[in-house]
Amino acid sequence: MIKRLLKSVREYKTPTIWTLILILMEAVIETFIPFITARLVNNIQAQVAIAEVIKTGVLLIIMAVLSLLCGGGAAFTSAHASAGFAKNLRHDMFQKIQTFDFENIDKFSSSSLVTRMTTDVTNVQMSFMMITRIALRSPLMLIFSIIMAYIMGGILASAFVIAIPVLGIGLFKIAQKAMPAFRRVFKKYDRMNESIEENVRAMRVVKGFSREEYEKEKFGVAAQDICTDFTKAERLVALNMPLMQLCVNFNSVFILYIGSKLVINRMGGIGIGQISAMLTYGMQILMSLMMLSMIYVMLTMSAESAKRISEVLEETPSLSEPNNPITSVADGSVEFKDVSFKYSKNAKLFALSDINLKIASGMTIGIIGGTGSSKSSLVQLIPRLYDTTEGSVLVGGKDVREYDIETLRNAVSMVLQKNLLFSGTIKENLKWGNENATDEEIKEACKIAAADEFVEQFPDKYETKIEQGGTNVSGGQRQRLCIARALLKKPKILILDDSTSAVDTKTDAKIRKGLKEYLPETTKIIIAQRVASVEDADMIIVMDNGRISETGTHQQLIESSEIYREIYEQQTSGGGSDE
Repeated sequence: MIKRLLKSVREYKTPTIWTLILILMEAVIETFIPFITARLVNNIQAQVAIAEVIKTGVLLIIMAVLSLLCGGGAAFTSAHASAGFAKNLRHDMFQKIQTFDFENIDKFSSSSLVTRMTTDVTNVQMSFMMITRIALRSPLMLIFSIIMAYIMGGILASAFVIAIPVLGIGLFKIAQKAMPAFRRVFKKYDRMNESIEENVRAMRVVKGFSREEYEKEKFGVAAQDICTDFTKAERLVALNMPLMQLCVNFNSVFILYIGSKLVINRMGGIGIGQISAMLTYGMQILMSLMMLSMIYVMLTMSAESAKRISEVLEETPSLSEPNNPITSVADGSVEFKDVSFKYSKNAKLFALSDINLKIASGMTIGIIGGTGSSKSSLVQLIPRLYDTTEGSVLVGGKDVREYDIETLRNAVSMVLQKNLLFSGTIKENLKWGNENATDEEIKEACKIAAADEFVEQFPDKYETKIEQGGTNVSGGQRQRLCIARALLKKPKILILDDSTSAVDTKTDAKIRKGLKEYLPETTKIIIAQRVASVEDADMIIVMDNGRISETGTHQQLIESSEIYREIYEQQTSGGGSDE
């Protein structure tokens, strides 16, 4: 896991190495300063020549400046390296997510992926900074200070025999108790973010059903759950400081009391300078232990974050590229051969079963059926958003698994049930279909999709800004813009997955007429709830419980299919035709 994360350091190896070098230099200088200070104090006490005092004082100033420069330089290089590491880590995660297929995305919730790319990366970034600075500095300071303390203090260093174990064991126990609470928090972050995401996306539904209070309560429970765990953990971690103060005060009292006795009785060669140095070394040793405990807490927290990040980076896309992929699609013909499909390998039931179907290039196909009959599941196998569990899907006479995935998907335009527009102008959104499309081609596509009639009414026309998710246009307008975007690809296969449900039947008929004239050689597959949307198709497929119940023209199905006839009669009874 660590090895995988460190691959994201890349071009920031140099500042990382410089941080380690500067921290080592700072630690060495910091541990020698009390030693020089002790000499200065003893020289003053011994009333040596002023020149010697000044010389020692200048040396102390030089060492202090060098320590400051090393510490400041390490802070700069560490910040540069950790921020760059986090940038690369987010970039690597985003790049990996782009390779995910729907099966992979189904495995991770969108809220969890957001948490992993934000909170988790921030935790790992902070740990990286602490490792390159404090995690190296604290052990070095601890070791150097103990060595220097025993060299200078003799018997006075025995204070550390008591203080170090007490502080070390206490800090370890505190961290050990706090860790479970910190670990629980990350999973709860996912649930809280999921609540926020659902609430924002479904704001119209929330307000339409006056469920604001319920959503507030649900979010409040999630937020309080996180607060409770964090409070418990932070209360435990807060005990670090009182414990630290206890050990520092004990250390100070012990050194001052025993040291004063030794100085007064002129025993052990101990002078005032040594006492001063021992107090400083004692503080350095205990502070190093304190910092190590904080590092332990932070590293344990970030270990969970690192694990979650590694899960994303090490996830294998469920769809793989063939060794020698086909890079061109001959035509828009589609064939399903003995296809069965389920969304998860562990699922007991198949979403699609025993599908056998041939669609000639250029045909207009209608697919109709009740909710949950797997109409969308069927068409998602064509651009290989999922792979079949059994059987094969052929496009242009070739198994879709033999194609270069980008080639296959460029040959298929799909307008999904949930139409999504991105923040930017209308023109920028439409150019997702063809980034090189001219203004004339954009206008023509909008005309066929019946989108030009409302776009031209906007003051800025095609330069009108679309808010995130297309929330500033109506559902029908959003659907028509998505259809226009798909048309600009001029695909060999066009799939409209219930994508005219928010427009009236007159506009629906206008769109279908435009598609027939604009893309005569393109295979058009239209999933619809309304019979009127598919009745003029070359072939209509009736889906029922994941199987093809019947196929035929509108007239043939009226005579032979009970399901189709029932849908038709329900939609036309009592009100004449849909038109």
